[in-house]
Amino acid sequence: MTTSPTTLLVIAKAPVPGRAKTRLTPPLTPNQAAAVAEAALTDTLAAVLATPARRRVLVLAGEPGPWLPAGFEVVPQGCGGLDQRLAAAFAGRVGPTLLIGMDTPQVTPDLLTVDWAGADAWFGPAADGGFWAIGLREPDPSVFPGVPMSVPETGAVQRARLLAAGLQVRDLPTLTDIDTVADLAAVTREIPDTHCAGVARALLGGGVYA
Repeated sequence: MTTSPTTLLVIAKAPVPGRAKTRLTPPLTPNQAAAVAEAALTDTLAAVLATPARRRVLVLAGEPGPWLPAGFEVVPQGCGGLDQRLAAAFAGRVGPTLLIGMDTPQVTPDLLTVDWAGADAWFGPAADGGFWAIGLREPDPSVFPGVPMSVPETGAVQRARLLAAGLQVRDLPTLTDIDTVADLAAVTREIPDTHCAGVARALLGGGVYA
């Protein structure tokens, strides 16, 4: 695979009770949901750290904690809706840049090692209609503002925006975001040795693997 040095961005919320993974509550408590968030973020950051990259940047809402490993720059998220915050994350970046969220702890270095030859953009669709990854060979914040977020058509609209900008788009595999307890169980069945799976087993019991 021929690759160019890539900047890897992780956009995330600090795993604070009542602010992170709120769609898990109920049935989980805010503290339990925050534990899931921290575990998912830990696994995601480990995958990014294991991926060859020019820079690794955590685009964070909140404050870093002991869960943050060495090797990351930390920058604050911008203001506004997610479309505006994505635009801010890409603003000022130079060279190939790939952004992922904190909701896919099943991500691997192989998935994140993308080939920019013949690709202007990479797009990782999510099973719920959103997207878990988006990359631009030449970062252009203008492809994000106005895209409706957190709706079933988010991914389709965002990908269409890339195509409308004249970009050659290549697709990553579809992954499931962890938004609900059902998602948590389904995802962690496939990654039993991760931090997130350990937390899921502790919270949901053996039923995770039923």
